Amino acid sequence: MRSRTRAQFGVFVGIAAMSLLAIVPIAGQQTAPPPTAPVQQTPPAGARQGGQGPNFEAALARQVQTDATWRKASDGVMKMTKTTYKSRKDGLEIPVFVFEPLKLRGPKGHPAIVWVHPDIRGHVYEYYIPYVREAVSRGYVVVAPEYRGSVGYGQAFYDAIDYGGAEVDDVLTAVDFIKSTMPHVDPARIGIIGWSHGGMITLLSITREPTTFKTAVAMVPVTNLFQRLSYKNPVRYHQMIDPANRIGGLPGDNADINANYKERSAIYQIDKLQIPLLVHITRNDADVNIEEAQQLVDALKARKSNLAETKIYDNPQGGHLFDRQCPAMTDRNSDPSDLASYTPTNTTEQRDSWARVWAFLDYSLDPYRDAGGK
Repeated sequence: MRSRTRAQFGVFVGIAAMSLLAIVPIAGQQTAPPPTAPVQQTPPAGARQGGQGPNFEAALARQVQTDATWRKASDGVMKMTKTTYKSRKDGLEIPVFVFEPLKLRGPKGHPAIVWVHPDIRGHVYEYYIPYVREAVSRGYVVVAPEYRGSVGYGQAFYDAIDYGGAEVDDVLTAVDFIKSTMPHVDPARIGIIGWSHGGMITLLSITREPTTFKTAVAMVPVTNLFQRLSYKNPVRYHQMIDPANRIGGLPGDNADINANYKERSAIYQIDKLQIPLLVHITRNDADVNIEEAQQLVDALKARKSNLAETKIYDNPQGGHLFDRQCPAMTDRNSDPSDLASYTPTNTTEQRDSWARVWAFLDYSLDPYRDAGGK
């Protein structure tokens, strides 16, 4: 193991006590009691019940409410901007949230994090509010793209889904956007973090362009599409991830289709890794099952132990959502505009995971340093 990784581990241990404060509850709120029935998956915003398909009008209305909640959470704490950029893939307009400190440093004064939301049909969920606020308070600029297929932006955007394909280009374009519009961001200090499906996009981003980012974090990431389809029912899951048949069919149909799945499966791209990577998975994950997730951990330990830090949590509350647990996830009657709904549950595993995440990112990206001012 290289001395760099030893140093990272030393940072984890050395600041452990201080890092327990990394998950900051919304000001004036008390820590929520542990929920009694953790929910494994977050339903798509505006989804209809009973398999009737998406309700686009409801999703659009939900997105308006989400944007308003993010603005409310940003008021007096950070600057929030909602804009768009054109994907390098085909010029598709990609909505993007930008969160910045209220007082900006000069040129190259801040590092940035590209924040990749989860779910095949997800968006930038409000449960990230405490963590984005924490990132900005540390000196980061956070850029959170709503890549193609995300809900809340109409049917055409929803139908443009390209699982493991153009959506990765959408996220990589966030770096172009940062470099062309944010002189206060140091282009040498850009990291990326993603969860679940967003974790898969994170892994594909850093292996397709191994030197674009300085560091990366992939939380409970989708790893192996061959394994995943076999566990989730191949026909049903293929229809979910590839309704327009952009991948070409099911694994095993022909060699070209197999090659497409292999290209979109991070487990086959490990040898391309060139930057520090942190991965957290759980044994009780009912979405990215341990049988899939363990493959990534084992491959990183075997072939990239000099770059990768991994952690397996045994049975954390919330399973797949353990690091993001909050009342809004377990109480369907909670008010989505109430910031208290997104107060972290602060379980031991949740605190430990975020302490490691902040230590890992801070070590590589050094958010407290003004690179422009030297």
